[in-house]
Parts: sequence; structure tokens; C-alpha cells
Amino acid sequence: MQKLKLDELNRVSVEEFKEQEKLPVIVVLDNVRSMHNIGSIFRTGDGFSIAGVYLCGITAQPPHREIEKTALGATQSLNWQHFEQTTEALASLRADGYEIIAIEQASGSTMLHTFKPSVDKKYALIFGNEVNGVDEAVMKIIDECIEIPQFGTKHSFNITISAGIVLWDFFAKLRL
Repeated sequence: MQKLKLDELNRVSVEEFKEQEKLPVIVVLDNVRSMHNIGSIFRTGDGFSIAGVYLCGITAQPPHREIEKTALGATQSLNWQHFEQTTEALASLRADGYEIIAIEQASGSTMLHTFKPSVDKKYALIFGNEVNGVDEAVMKIIDECIEIPQFGTKHSFNITISAGIVLWDFFAKLRL
């Protein structure tokens, strides 16, 4: 077995990426503090060809050197918007027919492995602040809450890990 060279990876150009069919998912970042986390989520979203990223509240916006350090150019390929309030972003998404889902540990949540996304729906997946999670005001207006099962002592994943796990799960269930 031999690793593929960069020119053997069949990467699409930014223009081709913008034209290709997208996973019907918008990632909503609710007051995310770390610019490295923001950049990593852009890069992961690009990898799964999601519909876009909504940056809310204190979540930093491109262009910024610290975001680009981990995004590696994905801020140019993915559609993104900034909203002063997460609730504002969710109202816009709901008006566009998106199902609003928080990724959080909460009473009544659905475990990720049991959630079955529908191919005829669009999803807004909310990932919260690194310390406080998804804001309580946001939790009051969601349609669903998905929880990633965890079995260690911490019961806490970094936001970029959570986004990667959930986006892979949605991609696998909707596209593979």
C-alpha cells in the first residue's frame, strides 16, 4: 500500500465545490470562542460538502489569520454568514424550512446513533460555546436535541470533535 500524492486525491476546485450538490446541513456556531475551533469546523464542513456555516454572537468571522490556520482555505469554499444573535440565525433558518437541532447533553435528547435524518429535510446543527454549551435561550426554541454517547470520565468532547462526529454521521446516513 502506498499513500496517495496530492495530485492523486481528485480534489475539486473552489468553483467546482460551489457548484456541487451539498449535504443539506448548516452548522450554527453559538458563541464559539476559539478561532482554531472555528477554522477546524470550516475545514470539516468543506470535507463533507455541507451547505454552510452560520457564525453567531462572539464567534469570530473570516478573514482572520487564526481561523485560516486551521481552515486551510475552507472559508473561501463554504458559504457563511454572521448573525448578532443565534436566535436571529435560527429564525432565518426556520423560515427557510430547516429543522433546528442542538448538539448538547440535555434531558430528553436523542442519542446520535438512533437519530435518522430524512433525505427530504434540511438541518441546522447548533454547536455551543466551549464552556457553557448551547445557550439556554436557544435550547427553548429547538426542534430536537442530539447527544453523542460518551463512556469515559469527562463526558465532554471538544467542539471540533463533536462537529466531526455528527457531520460524519449525517453524511453516512444521507449519502452512503
